[in-house]
Amino acid sequence: MNEPVDELSAAIRVHVVPEYREEESSSSEQRFVFSYTITVHNHSAHNVQLLARYWKITQGSGKVQEVRGKGVVGKQPLIGPGQTFRYTSRAVLECPVGVMEGAYTCVDTRSQQAFEVRIPPFRLAGPNQVH
Repeated sequence: MNEPVDELSAAIRVHVVPEYREEESSSSEQRFVFSYTITVHNHSAHNVQLLARYWKITQGSGKVQEVRGKGVVGKQPLIGPGQTFRYTSRAVLECPVGVMEGAYTCVDTRSQQAFEVRIPPFRLAGPNQVH
C-alpha cells in the first residue's frame, strides 16, 4: 500500500544552517557570499531519493533569482528510513541580506511515487544586518 504524497512530504524534514562567509565577500564589489548546510532527515518507513532542487533567492534589493537542477552538490542521494543526508552549498548575493526558500523533488523508491518537500524560507544576513 502506498503512503499518500502529503504523508511522505511530512516525513522528510529539512534543517538549514546559513553562515556568512566574510573572507569570500567584498562589500565594495557588492559580493556577499553565504554558505548553508542542509540536513535532510528521512522519518518515513521507505527509501527516498532526492532527484531535483528548486531555490528562490530574494535579495534585500527585491531582486529574485530562481535556480533549478538535478540533485544537490552533484548527487541524487538515496536516504534510507531513519537516515540523514547533509551537504553544504553556497549562494552569492549582491547585497548583504536575502532570503532563500525552495523545494526538493523526491521519489519513494519502492512505489516510484514522486513528491515535493518544501524548504521553508531562511534568512541570509551579513554582519550588523537588522532586516
